Amino acid sequence: MGELDAPPFLCIIGSTMANTFLISDTHFSHEGVCRFLRADGGKLRPWDTAAEMDEALVERWNSIVRPKDKVYHLGDVAIPRKGLDVLSRLNGDKVLIKGNHDIFKLKDYTEHFRDVRGYGVVDNIIMSHIPVHPDSKGRFRANIHGHLHSNKLDDPWYLNVSVEQIDFTPISFEDAKKRLENQNG
Repeated sequence: MGELDAPPFLCIIGSTMANTFLISDTHFSHEGVCRFLRADGGKLRPWDTAAEMDEALVERWNSIVRPKDKVYHLGDVAIPRKGLDVLSRLNGDKVLIKGNHDIFKLKDYTEHFRDVRGYGVVDNIIMSHIPVHPDSKGRFRANIHGHLHSNKLDDPWYLNVSVEQIDFTPISFEDAKKRLENQNG
């Protein structure tokens, strides 16, 4: 059956199935992160103010995440508390894997996240904010994490999804698995 002969229900552009995305270290409303520098002296993030950064992150997020897609945010969502307000503008069914800067009361997060966890496991890949200790490597296929921003661990078992590593845009879980496969040769 050729493309023109396909039944109408097969002529859908795009997928109606929900996707799963990953992101970490958004630091919504954190003025200081806009002044942080990389090891080479360049700016960690390209924006001058937290307001500019927040708008760009929301635009990038919503450009690929649909309302029914699942998003695992691997921590360090917002600094200060007012940054949590940005979350209401983001598409997706959001799950928070808490980071070291996620210090507010649980109710502050459950307004915006369906679930809040210390870690998550999907397809035997552990998702955490801080990279898992190497002694745990035998228990899981890989570790997808955040926390390190522009730094990477020199070990193909780890994948850093801090915004600085993923062009400030959530990446699909499938893309993350491909990146892990490519790192492992």
